[in-house]
Amino acid sequence: MVPPTVWLVLLAWISPNLVFSVELLMMEQTKQEQKVVYADDAKERVSFLLGLRLPWLLVGLIGGTLASVIVSRFETVLSENISLAFFLPLIVYMSDAVGTQTETIFVRNLAKGKISLTTYLLKEFLVGIVLGVVFGILIGLIANFWIGSFKIAFTVGLAMFVNVAIAPIIALIVPTAIFKEHLDPALGAGPFTTIVQDIISILIYFLVAGFILFS
Repeated sequence: MVPPTVWLVLLAWISPNLVFSVELLMMEQTKQEQKVVYADDAKERVSFLLGLRLPWLLVGLIGGTLASVIVSRFETVLSENISLAFFLPLIVYMSDAVGTQTETIFVRNLAKGKISLTTYLLKEFLVGIVLGVVFGILIGLIANFWIGSFKIAFTVGLAMFVNVAIAPIIALIVPTAIFKEHLDPALGAGPFTTIVQDIISILIYFLVAGFILFS
């Protein structure tokens, strides 16, 4: 059982820290005009490309292991409501898919120097909210029809809404932070953003489930 206080503390921690991180990135955005070396599969040696890619993929492997450990910590929640396991891959996938769409366009423009973090944040925040509402309602209706439980349906729908809504913000913060370190965001943003989004999606899903089903 996840106490309601854990959920409230998590929300209280995420909100100010996310805003603070965004503000820092916006302040330093104008300083990132220095040249970044981008990977070019058509020109670079295989050994060089492996050296660029392997570290980020190892980070993804470690993060994936951490995500598996996190899921195991919610064994009690799953054992009480095995139906929750049916929707976990879907919620994680949709969060990744929405984030990947945002990230792909943003990284492409980042490489061209056509970047306005403020504009991206405002637009993608609105896009995330709308997509979150749409997919939250849809998956909630599907879950209610399939499982026949309003609590399960509400849990899945709310978790989908929250995860999809914040996915674009994460997809903007991670590549911008990587670019700030003068690294190729096309290499690091994908693996790192994916695992960050997966871990956050899993945590939100089970915390919502614990709050609604066990409170």
